[in-house]
Amino acid sequence: MENLMYLKSGTDIRGTAMSKDGGNIDLTDSRIESIIFSFVHFLKQKLEKDGLSISVGYDSRLTSKHISEVVKKALLSLGVSTYDCGLSSTPSMFMSIINFGLDAAVEITASHLPYEMNGLKFFTKDGGFSGGDIKEILLFAEKNPYSSGEALCELKTLDNMGAYSAALRKMICGGLSADEKDKPLSGLKIAVDAGNGVGAFYAKDVLGVLGANIDGSCFLEPDGHFPNHIPNPENKVAMDFISRAVTNSGSDIGIIFDTDCDRAACVDKTGEEINRNKLVALASYLALNGRLNTGAVIVTDSVTSDGLSEFLTKDLGAVHRRFKRGYKNVIDEAKRLTSEGKNVPLAIETSGHAAFSENYYLDDGAYLVTKIIIEAARLKKTGETIDSVIKTLKLPKEEKELRFKILLDDFRAFGENVINGLGDLAEKTDYITVAPDNFEGVRINFDKTHGDGWLLLRMSVHEPLLVLNSESASLGGVEKMLGFFKNFISAYKNIDISALCSC
Repeated sequence: MENLMYLKSGTDIRGTAMSKDGGNIDLTDSRIESIIFSFVHFLKQKLEKDGLSISVGYDSRLTSKHISEVVKKALLSLGVSTYDCGLSSTPSMFMSIINFGLDAAVEITASHLPYEMNGLKFFTKDGGFSGGDIKEILLFAEKNPYSSGEALCELKTLDNMGAYSAALRKMICGGLSADEKDKPLSGLKIAVDAGNGVGAFYAKDVLGVLGANIDGSCFLEPDGHFPNHIPNPENKVAMDFISRAVTNSGSDIGIIFDTDCDRAACVDKTGEEINRNKLVALASYLALNGRLNTGAVIVTDSVTSDGLSEFLTKDLGAVHRRFKRGYKNVIDEAKRLTSEGKNVPLAIETSGHAAFSENYYLDDGAYLVTKIIIEAARLKKTGETIDSVIKTLKLPKEEKELRFKILLDDFRAFGENVINGLGDLAEKTDYITVAPDNFEGVRINFDKTHGDGWLLLRMSVHEPLLVLNSESASLGGVEKMLGFFKNFISAYKNIDISALCSC
């Protein structure tokens, strides 16, 4: 029996899809066929039906089209009504279920990972699969290898991205009380950086159609080599590119997507980033329609800043719920709170995953930036810019993220032991308090004299890493807190702490 569990990456399946420097390939055709067989078996049980309809789309990676052919062949040989969506964003694949009344969808993508990687992402009308679902699918695939036979039905095609783009145009027109023929974005100059992923549609089929000037846009051609920069809004090089694109072209706003468009960020007309805590603040403002909304809950990941928390609670009147990293974690927490009767308009990670309740709690980068574009168009009429709505957000003077590799096979147990050790030490230190209601790792607060900020130590979602996030309201504060942490962590073996040497 072949071990496939190592292909599990959180709520996705990911692995090497093409050889680099003579290395092994994880996502072989035979493994993909077995995974699809297991996926169909899982769906039949979950949905309690035999006759399934499933859409298949893919991102711009070099191996994506081939993998999509393997997936479609396997589905057709299993008698599944299969719909080819071609080059498609990940959020659009979920929407294909809604728009065309299908049972499920498969997207071939590995998000921002290196070009040799690829993966599979599954959806039903209830959203993306959980980590437990992926585990079950892989375990069944291990025990039940499958090889595709003859097709039992005919492949159909869908204009998935056409329908998805039309819905976004309709959203903009509705938000600006205009018809498409009115070109409601005329006079607005918007630069889009697609990072050679699938995001070009947003510039060409949404913004351009509605009259926006998109001349400052860059890297719109799909290219799985990603020759210009990593398509990742968290990447500094990528953000520098879109900042320069905006300032060089004199655009009013810049938009950047990751490879498959489930994440996004933006920059203002000066090239200043609206990302991470700023993006969370802006998205929260839009989710609440700019109104004080006492009792509404905004769910974020654990690394959001104290200044953001103050903005959400005092400026917007909302309740801030910090939760575990991982976009599926914050989305599931939002859904749980909603089931309890809470008003939860937004679940969002600082990575750029933003899921609005009004949009099925789907993490959709294009939906997020569409709301931003609507607001930017409204503000321009009054002479204001998009950054004006978050001008009261207090930003830290310093912030840093460090990653430490654990050099053990049983890395999770080791990591939890280190985290518990830091918490125990913090409890015994008079100038440190441990943050309550923290759902991931340990978050410790330092007084003004010893750092004027906080450290959060947590396990990486996917890798054998301990991740340390820090933030201070004072210059030099992060250095003080890292000094404390270095004294603590140096007592542990089997962990690479070289990242601290540069601090």
